[in-house]
Amino acid sequence: MTTQIRVMEKFACFGGEVIRLSHVSTSCDDRMRCMVYLPPQSRSGRMPVLYFLAGLTCNEETFLSKGGAIEHAARLGLILVCPDTSPRNAGITGEDASWDFGKGASFYVNATQAPWSKAYNMQRYVAEELPGIIEEHFMVDGKRTGILGHSVGGHGALICAMKYPERFRSVSAFSPMCAASKVPWGIKAFSQLFGDNEALWQENDASELVRRKSLECEILVDQGSEDRFLTQQLRPDLFIEACKASGQKLTLRMQPGYDHSYFFIQTFISEHLLHHAERLSL
Repeated sequence: MTTQIRVMEKFACFGGEVIRLSHVSTSCDDRMRCMVYLPPQSRSGRMPVLYFLAGLTCNEETFLSKGGAIEHAARLGLILVCPDTSPRNAGITGEDASWDFGKGASFYVNATQAPWSKAYNMQRYVAEELPGIIEEHFMVDGKRTGILGHSVGGHGALICAMKYPERFRSVSAFSPMCAASKVPWGIKAFSQLFGDNEALWQENDASELVRRKSLECEILVDQGSEDRFLTQQLRPDLFIEACKASGQKLTLRMQPGYDHSYFFIQTFISEHLLHHAERLSL
């Protein structure tokens, strides 16, 4: 059955096209929005695709407008897909009560606790439903798919890559929340999304997942040394330890002087897109 999409806006960019669209999502019980960049090469054949997951308070537009990625995607022939960061019209009491949980802050998991389980199933949406829709409507090679994210979106990229290795052949992250079950952001969210089910907390913690089983692909992570969230919320040290324990191939680069912002992402985004393009060309 074909999922209908509604094209909201189109913009020419670097010889290709940026499209903002919406569609009804069964995973999120809502009309979801996303933005897609189609490089000029997609007019003549199916191209690899890279999904970007943004962090807290962001939306589907943030990365394409602020990340500096489109020029490099046009050169490399990468389709970029940027979903929104949560449902926006779920009608759940308290979903807009704080900036770090709820609307704009889904944490890219599948909630099991009411009322969140009705709509906050972003992991299923990102890894299953949305790729199917994108492959229906655009010149995407579904066998060449990667995932990238920033901050809590970096956490989402890491756990999606580990849970869906058959879907995502490449993965990288900027400033990811690496140990969600052990840091304030994650504890606040998981206690509401999963209740006291510790097994589910660990199944959605990148450090716990990679400790159990390594991926075939190398993980690339860039982290700014001046990031104000580094020691309390992100904890890359725990991810490094877990990767060593499982033998996971990891390149984690501490970048002196950089913070948590999109200026940091702009600086290194070309290297991340090349990381994906090289692996998705194999």
